Amino acid sequence: MIYFDNAATTKIYDDALTSYVQVSQKFFGNPSSLHQLGVDAYQVLTKARTQVASLLSVQPEEIFFTSGGTESNNWAIKGTALEKSVFGKHIITTKIEHPSVLQTCKQLERFGFEVTYLDVDSKGIVSVDQLKESIRKDTILVSVMAVNNEVGAVQPIAEIAKVLEEYPSIHFHVDAVQAVERASQLLAIGRIDLLSLSAHKFHGPRGVGIMYKKFGRKIQALLTGGGQEKGERSTTENLPGIVATTKALRMALEEESVTGELRSQLWKELATKSEIRIFSPEDGASHVLCFAIKGVRGEVVVHAFENHGIYISTTSACSSKKGDSSSTLYAMDVPTEWATGAVRVSFSNDNTKEEVEHFVDVLHQLMKQFSFLK
Repeated sequence: MIYFDNAATTKIYDDALTSYVQVSQKFFGNPSSLHQLGVDAYQVLTKARTQVASLLSVQPEEIFFTSGGTESNNWAIKGTALEKSVFGKHIITTKIEHPSVLQTCKQLERFGFEVTYLDVDSKGIVSVDQLKESIRKDTILVSVMAVNNEVGAVQPIAEIAKVLEEYPSIHFHVDAVQAVERASQLLAIGRIDLLSLSAHKFHGPRGVGIMYKKFGRKIQALLTGGGQEKGERSTTENLPGIVATTKALRMALEEESVTGELRSQLWKELATKSEIRIFSPEDGASHVLCFAIKGVRGEVVVHAFENHGIYISTTSACSSKKGDSSSTLYAMDVPTEWATGAVRVSFSNDNTKEEVEHFVDVLHQLMKQFSFLK
């Protein structure tokens, strides 16, 4: 079995899973309880928060644990909208954001907010000049992803941050779910107010997210109740998941990446074939490669590889089962006949050169079959 769908989810590290089980069994008390089991659990929670903050080079009070990237994105956007609606109702984002950003913005439009959706070029890169021109007196939030989840386009976050230095009242949110290895570098820029991460994208458990919120920046809570997470995100903390996430984050940031070599290896093979079109920019994220085989629908390609024990996806896993066309490829002006054939190969450090070689061998076989079917 070859798993090349790591942008959708990753296999949890063995050490992270061990941590999850150990904490579940030993520190099962509620961190909000007054008795010793609760105190012990709270101390573990505090230690995990401190370690995550250290890994991201920020302060512990700027780290909040959520249920995943979707909640973090929703909280950053809706929380800002609720907090700052008295000052303005204009939001700027891009046409290629994850559905948890795009659909959240669409929902806010139904409540009277105005949203500007920035265009991208043929490589999937947003225009900083267009962003600058879109800023208004009533703009309260700019939300731009660090790395696109479908084609791996890396956005000019530093340049956007520089523009926003002139507008200190505007909240700047970055969805860094596909860019965990860049997170500390992004936060070092200093202008980012809110940043989202998701544990299962870096070999952590599902159901845990991280949101960085710059100290002093105010957003409204979406979940109210028991007052957990400093009163800003109520619900009993998923302590086993949080500890496992902390372990996974450390391992992900410390291990040497091989994904760039694997992507380059596959890129060279795909680029030699006239029947294949590559959508990912050559200088994009090292773990994502999106392409299409002319005249063959993406779902057909996915299942054909699955029959050979190789697992890939049709662009975003969050939309693939719905049969939705790719918003990213549409924004990149990719013709429909090519966009409907798009598939995504996404690597992790668990993958090998031998797996890429086998993928290429199977690709050659399948292309002969597809040619015959035509």
